[in-house]
Amino acid sequence: MRIRGLIGVLFGGAGCLMAQAQPLLLDNATLHALSEEISGATAKRNLEFIATQHRMRGSQGFAAAAQHLAEQAESYGLQQVTIEQYPADGKIFYGTQRSRPPWDVEFAELWELNDNVGSTRIASWQTMPVRLAQDSESGQVEAELIDVGNGTSEADYAGKDVRGKLVLVAAQPGAAAPLAIDTYGAVGLISYAQNQRTGWWKENENLVRWGHLNTFADTPSFAFMVSLKEARTFQARLASGETIRLKAEVKAGKHPGNYQVLSALIRGQDETLNEEEIVYSCHLDHQRPGANDNASGCATILEVARSLSKLISEGKIKPPKRSLRFVWPPEIEGTLTRLVSEGDNVKRIKAAIHLDMVGGGPNTKATFHVTRGPASVPSFINDVAEHFALLVNEQSAQLADGGNPLMSLVSKEGGKEPLRADLVSYTAGSDHQIYAEGSFSIPAIYMNDWPDRFIHTNFDVPGNIDATKLKRVAFIAAASGLFLANMDSSNLSEVGEVIRQRSLSRMADLYAKRHQVSGDERANLIRQSLQFEQGVAASVARFAEPDANYNQTFAAHSDALKNLIGPVTNAPPDSGPSSRIYQRNPSVLGPMSVFGYDYFEDHYPADAPQPALMQHQGIWGSGGDYSYEVLNLVNGRRTVADIRDTVSAIYGPISHAMVHEYLKALESINVVNAVNQE
Repeated sequence: MRIRGLIGVLFGGAGCLMAQAQPLLLDNATLHALSEEISGATAKRNLEFIATQHRMRGSQGFAAAAQHLAEQAESYGLQQVTIEQYPADGKIFYGTQRSRPPWDVEFAELWELNDNVGSTRIASWQTMPVRLAQDSESGQVEAELIDVGNGTSEADYAGKDVRGKLVLVAAQPGAAAPLAIDTYGAVGLISYAQNQRTGWWKENENLVRWGHLNTFADTPSFAFMVSLKEARTFQARLASGETIRLKAEVKAGKHPGNYQVLSALIRGQDETLNEEEIVYSCHLDHQRPGANDNASGCATILEVARSLSKLISEGKIKPPKRSLRFVWPPEIEGTLTRLVSEGDNVKRIKAAIHLDMVGGGPNTKATFHVTRGPASVPSFINDVAEHFALLVNEQSAQLADGGNPLMSLVSKEGGKEPLRADLVSYTAGSDHQIYAEGSFSIPAIYMNDWPDRFIHTNFDVPGNIDATKLKRVAFIAAASGLFLANMDSSNLSEVGEVIRQRSLSRMADLYAKRHQVSGDERANLIRQSLQFEQGVAASVARFAEPDANYNQTFAAHSDALKNLIGPVTNAPPDSGPSSRIYQRNPSVLGPMSVFGYDYFEDHYPADAPQPALMQHQGIWGSGGDYSYEVLNLVNGRRTVADIRDTVSAIYGPISHAMVHEYLKALESINVVNAVNQE
């Protein structure tokens, strides 16, 4: 009885989203136009070209891919198509990102030498670029191969003379190089590092993993990558007493150059709103082929741009009020570089829609996620994306069940399986975390596949990409961006209903979560959850000023939630270190860990104790999660206690002392400074 009454208050008798004949946020004509125009096949054709290029930041392959996309964008009628250049030489900083010099390869081959049967080529850059670890430097050597196991501990080298030798390591080259190269004098590495751990880990022995060396390593070196099968063969031969001699030749290296960021625009038509932007984001850099990661995201936002541009020009949909910006940068480092370089102009970005790995077909074992931004940036835009994802889930399920959905979101080149988009809380790992970081606090929608058993390997090929999935993701992204580009005060009622629906779903999650803590921590979890929902409701002000009716509706909604989840108690008063308030240094923009560079590690004394927060394992998160959100929450108004309470509700209880210790560490390297005394 209580739940039924609550639902009546929350939804005002309007009924559930999927039960309505007409979707709430876009009219049927617009949705139909989008579903008919968006082409998974066209997206896949562009993906196939991108996947032919080895797309390292600033490289010739990256430039070729960017030029192709620029030509396509111009042919699709987009405006202001430019490839922006940002100097990168290893010395220039863009916020917390130390610019990484471009890296190019002229030649690389690895051979086994055998006087009896002739030499056998093991690896070739030309045929499979992923065989050479990123940031390898030139070298030429003939040397014996020595197996050192993982290659990251002193014990791995005990009793082994590797000076002047090539070493076989299980770890990533960058992790093994400090000991193997710098300490023990090896001349190069052969790595069989395995992929990210999933349920399919190590099952395919033929996968060759994308390897990385440290961009800023003290000693130049090179590394080749081999499969687990090849490594096991080497190990068996070495264990039997056989000597294996290899010949390696590499002509490659880093050089001063530029980050390149392709940008294109569909200009908004409302004179009062067209300086504001909804940004579609992806990342163009990756190893060849890198079809799902991330040619899929790059091709999908291009297809969104093509479809919207065409439908607008044909008069099938109204031009957006706000501008739609499409960007193709190097991952994380390119996004941070661009945002820092924008200065105050970054304020025109009202929201970001980021696509990273969105095309994995059944063979990849991928689950598609629509992922919310961090809890430190509560926003209704995530509810908008979930709204359209649920619509596609429902329509695609009807089709798979043999029904007759309103929209047939299927490509003739793709499958007909239901999408089953998973709606999840914030996870890091791509450019969305830069937009949402406390320096910018731009709300972001993140769409991504995980797991993908072929990510970062030679098997991440276009053949594993599903054109139907590209079409469906493009539809969710296009519909979300189009709605946000047009949103104003006339949409408050519809948006409010979607927020309340999604809010009730989050309350169901809270019911399960609250039983994992007790006492004061349970009270804090409830209190913080209500504050988050209030933040989501208030976030519409970024797009339209809430009116009296909207405010009254959400006041009633908040009261209903309080009745549902139980008594809400006030936080205890702050005192001592808990009352300390910090503010950000405006000249240090970005998170502490970026791409190929860790700002905190580079600036904090190596001999100083590491803050406990950075290694803490919580109930729902770990060190990197906590440290990212703690810094996000620093705003010159929140106390240490406020920040502790918020991150404890997100990732699990921690102490005030852990938060204070981390903030003092940040203060010592001038990232934050205290604005009051304890």
